[in-house]
Amino acid sequence: MRFTPTKLKGAFIVEVEPHEDSRGFFARTFCAREFGERGLAASFVQCSVSLSRERGTLRGLHFQRPPAAEAKLVRCTAGALYDVIVDLRPESPTHLQHLGVELTARNRRGLYMPEMFAHGFLTLEEETEVFYQISEFYAPDLAAGIRHDDPKLGIKWPLPVAVISEKDSNWPLLT
Repeated sequence: MRFTPTKLKGAFIVEVEPHEDSRGFFARTFCAREFGERGLAASFVQCSVSLSRERGTLRGLHFQRPPAAEAKLVRCTAGALYDVIVDLRPESPTHLQHLGVELTARNRRGLYMPEMFAHGFLTLEEETEVFYQISEFYAPDLAAGIRHDDPKLGIKWPLPVAVISEKDSNWPLLT
């Protein structure tokens, strides 16, 4: 795997290194040793998958508050999406900065985000599926979010939002 640091401290793009032969290829998408050597979460207690049927579906921006703050490794396993993370750590030099990365089934990239990052995405194709590896168990009472269109963040989404849940459209603005 190749780990490329992003402009947000502690967040990485994780790319597979395929070993090809006449059958196709084989590649690791996660190795606890390699993640641990970089100081990243090396234990995931939950894996989840989401499917968005329509192009232009927005999910997020979600996070969990401490003590259930989550690190995540996210991959697109079908379709394509524009994935956005926002650094919510008050002590971070990249506090309230965001990063957008295109994740597709074809590029096989993963996006790793440490604890206290908000996460969301906009689908670029129909039938887009996302696979999440998560470091903490889901705690509904600690689940939170921020608005995808918060002017303080100024996120430039590549498409208009066609589908969004009522909950995601009503997250609070940053103050």
